[in-house]
Amino acid sequence: MGNPVKIIMVEDDEGHARLIERNIRRSGVNNDIMPFTNGTEALNFLLGADGTGAAHKDQALLILLDLNLPDMTGIDILKQVKENSYLKYAPVVVLTTTDDAEEIKRCYALGCNVYITKPVNYENFANAIRQLGLFFSVIQVPQAKA
Repeated sequence: MGNPVKIIMVEDDEGHARLIERNIRRSGVNNDIMPFTNGTEALNFLLGADGTGAAHKDQALLILLDLNLPDMTGIDILKQVKENSYLKYAPVVVLTTTDDAEEIKRCYALGCNVYITKPVNYENFANAIRQLGLFFSVIQVPQAKA
């Protein structure tokens, strides 16, 4: 079996980030979670120093992505991840407040695996994140191909 899945969380709202992590942990998922509060830092990590993404060729990544970031859109990140030969197999879970049908369609067309709308209601959001944690515990994430 491959390396453990590393969870990359791109979320600029600190409260949402804590809620997501806490509920993932409550679901029994103990994988490393690397938080990023903006798209630039997340892309710099994902693409690596040489900008190719090759730094992650032997890693299994799962990306949690907010669409509304301070420096770029999550759509831009999703597009770059799915166009990258090393990163394109990494599952991307969009977690955002945007519930526009066209935006959702666009995310799926670009290759997102799951789209979850953050409800304004705290309990509903917490329940959605707990379900996501259960999802993480049963899925197998493919490793990037060389």
